Amino acid sequence: MTKTEKAAYVIATLESLYPEVPIPLNHTDAYTLTIAVLLSAQCTDVRVNQITPTLFGRADNPTDMIKLSVEEIKEIIRPCGLSPAKSKAIWNLSKLILDRFNGEVPQTFEELETLPGVGHKTASVVMSQAFGVPAFPVDTHIHRLMYRWGLSSGKNVVQTERDAKRLFPREKWNKLHLQIIFYGREYSPARGFKLENSPIDQKIAIKNRL
Repeated sequence: MTKTEKAAYVIATLESLYPEVPIPLNHTDAYTLTIAVLLSAQCTDVRVNQITPTLFGRADNPTDMIKLSVEEIKEIIRPCGLSPAKSKAIWNLSKLILDRFNGEVPQTFEELETLPGVGHKTASVVMSQAFGVPAFPVDTHIHRLMYRWGLSSGKNVVQTERDAKRLFPREKWNKLHLQIIFYGREYSPARGFKLENSPIDQKIAIKNRL
């Protein structure tokens, strides 16, 4: 199969498996999504969703967030890990949104990436899921599966994102990146992978890459 044929098969299979894909991180607006994505670094979505009700119960907007101290934020988010750095980023990010963006989460990649704790992946998630702008955030599942399926070299996430955007239609990016994540968790995990359990891998995977 060519890469184009593989990409078409991936799209068709994922659409049949996951016709609807919920956004994994619970949120109510662009601000709470930004905070949730920031917290998800080296932390599971399940754990983030357990913590954010307490955090957002205290502060679900930048004005209320900066009324908390960094130490208070750190104690709430401690179970997520990296709490010293994340708590400082959350407080500073909130202050910057108020000072520079009139209290509103900016709606461009460039401006989002100026916020503390917000890198390209986080910005891509926010642009995609909060603002509906086509983006292809690459997490560990997508990076692994694009390589496993022979659709990317696997050198780095930058190359994986570039390859994904080249192979998949732009209008499918926002849904497809979530479908691949769900598939990776359910059928094609990093550990305990079994070819017979993975319909896409059975069809197109290159054996020496498994």
